[in-house]
Amino acid sequence: MLIRPRRNRKSAAIREMVEETTLTTKDFIFPLFLLEGTNKKVEVDSMPGIYRFTLDLMLKEIEECLNMGIKAFDVFPVVDEKYKDKMATKSADPNFFYIKALKEIKSKFPEACIMTDVAMDPYSSDGHDGIVDENGNILNDETLDVLADMALAQAETGIDIIGPSDMMDGRVEYIRDALDENGFENTSIMSYCAKYASAFYGPFRDALDSAPKSGDKKTYQMNPANKHEAMIEAELDAQEGADFLMVKPALAYLDVIHLLKENNELPIAAYNVSGEYSLIKAAAEKGWLDGEATMMESLLSIKRAGADVILSYFAKEAAQILRF
Repeated sequence: MLIRPRRNRKSAAIREMVEETTLTTKDFIFPLFLLEGTNKKVEVDSMPGIYRFTLDLMLKEIEECLNMGIKAFDVFPVVDEKYKDKMATKSADPNFFYIKALKEIKSKFPEACIMTDVAMDPYSSDGHDGIVDENGNILNDETLDVLADMALAQAETGIDIIGPSDMMDGRVEYIRDALDENGFENTSIMSYCAKYASAFYGPFRDALDSAPKSGDKKTYQMNPANKHEAMIEAELDAQEGADFLMVKPALAYLDVIHLLKENNELPIAAYNVSGEYSLIKAAAEKGWLDGEATMMESLLSIKRAGADVILSYFAKEAAQILRF
């Protein structure tokens, strides 16, 4: 045999020399859950190793992560039921604990990239990403004003990236216009352009207590059966002013990540969601697989598929490995 591919696998040095995909801490955005109050750190039952932090402890967590090479964070609010209403009014309140915390985080760590979530569900008494009418319909156009106000309140804190995760039609352009008209033309938008109506979100909804009170999200999140529909969403969001395009979830949608990467010039992000994290953690706890090896392989597969940015709850654990 003249051609023996195994020659390029015969030692670790050669394997590393010819490897096509390299994972680094620069690839990660680490999602964090913010609690109101002080000195509280509460583990998410369905996400072992992931915690909800009050601001004082979150600042320490961010500092620790920065020292490990993680430079970007997506901060989600844990909103008490007493603050929720049908119009998600607390989402744009400059005195709300989440908005005040964002300002302090960015002030303390100006070098960090801070991303925020724009959707009604954490603040909504209905648990949906849009306004719900008396018949249970999600009102698209009426919701855009709420999203724009929310995005502006977040941008005013100095954060770097707005993440519209609601999947309302036209929201990227609406938010982009609102940001630009108010002097925030440098605030980026990472659009959840291909967010699927997935069963993998369960642990995240536990963390935020943001599950829908009735119905489901299938009229606005995408059908898991569809791949090319993601191209329509991506093209629209790119035209409307998105700076990044995101696929969510990641592992069950590697083909969609690859499709968007091959057909777009914008950076592609992928959200390695809570259910994907918890599956590996649960199996590792049972001893059914090597948790560390499976974690690193899964993250590598997301990058190999074409993701430039990976939002993952594994970011801190992976960074610990990648440092050495």
